[in-house]
Amino acid sequence: MVISKENKDFIDSLIDYYISESESYRQIAENFVPEIESVPDTAFGIITGCVYSGFLQAYQNQQQTPSLEDVQEFNRIIKERAPLIKKSLLATDKSQNNEKELDDKPKQDSTENDA
Repeated sequence: MVISKENKDFIDSLIDYYISESESYRQIAENFVPEIESVPDTAFGIITGCVYSGFLQAYQNQQQTPSLEDVQEFNRIIKERAPLIKKSLLATDKSQNNEKELDDKPKQDSTENDA
């Protein structure tokens, strides 16, 4: 059995959702520092686990069980989309570092700018 188009579309929409919310999942992972070695890798694991859970739930809702081939195809989909997931997590990291750098810079008094 091959993953149906409906289920593939659902998986893709889940991945898109988690990519758009990657900053939230990164923040969850940050709660486990110093127990974890890599925040992006941990966030990636959380996201792929959530997508996998959604994949299994979709089958359960249809009163089906995914076959080995379905799971293998799911893994292939995740591997294909993994670079986008990682990119979103690393982009979040860069934006947070830039924000921190801005926060660390001394702020100029507005009267200095008016002179």
